[in-house]
Amino acid sequence: SCDASQICNCSSMGLDFIPPGLTAKITVLNLAHNRIQHIQSQDLQQAVNLRALLLQSNKISSIDEDSFQSLTKLELLDLSDNSLSHLSPLWFGHLFSLQHLHLQGNSYRDLGQSSPFSSLRNLSSLHLGNPRFSVIRRGNFEGIELLHRLWIDGSNLSQYEQGSLKSIKTINHMIINIRSVNVFSEIVKDLLHSVTWLEVKEIKLALEKKSLVQNSTPPFRIQKLTFKEALFTDETISQTIMLLKEITSLKELEAINCALEGKGMWKTEEIERSGPSFVETITIINIMIQNFHLFFDLAGMESQINKLKRLTIASSNVFMVPCKLARNFLSVLYLDFHDNLLVNNRLNETICEGSWPSLQTLNLSQNSLKSLEQIAKYTSRLPKLKNLDISQNNFGEIPDACAWPKSLKYLNLSSTQIRKVTYCIPENLEVLDVSGNNLKEFGLQLPSLKELYLTRNQLKTLPGAAPIPNLVSLSVRRNKLSSFSKEEFESFRRMERLDASDNNFICSCEFLSFIQHEARVAQVLVGWPDKYVCDSPLAVRGARVGAVRLSLLECHRTVVVSLICVLVFLVILLLVAVGYKYHVVWYLRMTWAWLQAKRRPKRAPPKDVCYDAFVSYSENDSEWVENTMVRELEQACPPFRLCLHKRDFVPGKWIVDNIIDCIEKSHKTLFVLSEHFVQSEWCKYELDFSHFRLFDENNDAAILVLLEPIQSKAIPKRFCKLRKIMNTKTYLEWPAGEEQQQVFWENLKVALKS
Repeated sequence: SCDASQICNCSSMGLDFIPPGLTAKITVLNLAHNRIQHIQSQDLQQAVNLRALLLQSNKISSIDEDSFQSLTKLELLDLSDNSLSHLSPLWFGHLFSLQHLHLQGNSYRDLGQSSPFSSLRNLSSLHLGNPRFSVIRRGNFEGIELLHRLWIDGSNLSQYEQGSLKSIKTINHMIINIRSVNVFSEIVKDLLHSVTWLEVKEIKLALEKKSLVQNSTPPFRIQKLTFKEALFTDETISQTIMLLKEITSLKELEAINCALEGKGMWKTEEIERSGPSFVETITIINIMIQNFHLFFDLAGMESQINKLKRLTIASSNVFMVPCKLARNFLSVLYLDFHDNLLVNNRLNETICEGSWPSLQTLNLSQNSLKSLEQIAKYTSRLPKLKNLDISQNNFGEIPDACAWPKSLKYLNLSSTQIRKVTYCIPENLEVLDVSGNNLKEFGLQLPSLKELYLTRNQLKTLPGAAPIPNLVSLSVRRNKLSSFSKEEFESFRRMERLDASDNNFICSCEFLSFIQHEARVAQVLVGWPDKYVCDSPLAVRGARVGAVRLSLLECHRTVVVSLICVLVFLVILLLVAVGYKYHVVWYLRMTWAWLQAKRRPKRAPPKDVCYDAFVSYSENDSEWVENTMVRELEQACPPFRLCLHKRDFVPGKWIVDNIIDCIEKSHKTLFVLSEHFVQSEWCKYELDFSHFRLFDENNDAAILVLLEPIQSKAIPKRFCKLRKIMNTKTYLEWPAGEEQQQVFWENLKVALKS
């Protein structure tokens, strides 16, 4: 149950005893909410470095006297909500470092005859008492000189020996639950010179004319008095006001969750005769007045309020302050009426001419105000007003212009249902809060503005910097901001604090590049980096903006796609160029035609063979072919039928089909070879198809006539098939002499007939 810091949490484990094996390494031991009944001497003997021991909410009824003897470094001991029926000084005798001791919620009736805390010289806070606690004796607090906080549950405290708390020289804050007014009076007398802030709970004040400062001489220490869940009547509150005037050091009064039975019929004349009040701050929160609408206007109390500096009356159904009374709050600097029933038509009375002459801060939030124009008009009667909070009212539409006090510097219009901001908002503001209004834009010219709060709106971009050049702090948290640029960020030259957290950021490459490498981001952005999370792209949704790294493709998608398109285009262009140069399309079409031809019978039927030979030659050799060879062969006896492309190709038919058909309808294919032949692409096609036929049919269909000498090595590589045929087949050479020419013709005729 222990972590790396040796903090051991054994709470709510159903333990009946302190577990054995505790060592000196343990610093915090939490045994709360178990069923431990008894603490024995050896249980904590080895835990000599323990700093905190939590034993609250067990069933502890007995503790051995030396159980805590070894815990000299213990700073916090919590024994609250157990079953201890008495407190022994021996328990705490060696707890020299103890600062916080919690003993409330047990069953002891008193603290014994002497002080159980006499050795606790470093004690800072002490909590004690329970519903059965009834007696405090003189000497119970001996040994304690200074407490930061003393809390006593004395709801049934009935006996208090005078001087019991006087031994404590200084108590910063004392809280006491008490119902007995007599005991309360005695305790107050003992605390006048020691307590700074006294908080009293659950008291029901009765008529008490005995002085609270009897036999005590100023100066007193008590400065603040708080009543919580107390009950007042018109009579007791009048008497209490007069009694508290005797405590000349008292500067602040609080009443929280109290009830007042009455209508404000206070003894104002007696109160006025008793002298001036020294209280400067009054805070009343959630006071219950059953018939508040019948409450009197407190006429006659004017003399008691002219030194008051701070007044808060919140959640108490206040709907109006009479003008006559308001004009006597001469010194009030701070006025808080939040969460009441103030309405516009009553505000004219509450803030009338000459009222609240020193007021600097006014809080009218959470009321029923509806007209911003009227509020501006009434508050313009307050010549020193600097700060105005009218948030959580319902204004809706606001006018285009309003007359505000010239001194106003701070204005809170958050959650007021305004749909847009207009120049009704004063130009000389330094702080403006328009959060929670569903605003879609903000473009007011506010040259003096230093702080702008736009939280919980519908803004998609940062407001422009030009109209608010002196802005130091900007909050656009929880808007519809998807990103902001480096230019937008740097346009706020004086920006020291920007809260753009809790927005749905689109983590684009531009946004990430700026926000991850801008040096000022970490210094200026509030909540960076934990509160800045990507919403898109989907792959990084939920990731922190500062930790996201996008790939090259994601960051430069347009460039990459453009580059790919250019490369594909270049490849296609290259293929087209290569295809054009090497006539790939023709080859493909010829191959297709050849494949189609292969489906036909291997050898054309004899009746379909029309020619003795198909002559393949270059156009440059046409004179020799047409004038010499054709005449010699077609005029021979018997004559040979030759197929010539000029004469016998079918017009309009694809040239490749013509070549294939003519070769298939010819008994032989006669190639007239020359330098011109190897330069002709058409001759190459005819040669290719003839080569297919030659090997496909495994016959001797090709006849080569060498019109002029051609070296095999000189034949271009693209005529690889010609090279192969010349290496495997015998060919005829055209001789120069006439006698040899006659032999040539005889050999050619024999080859054609074979």
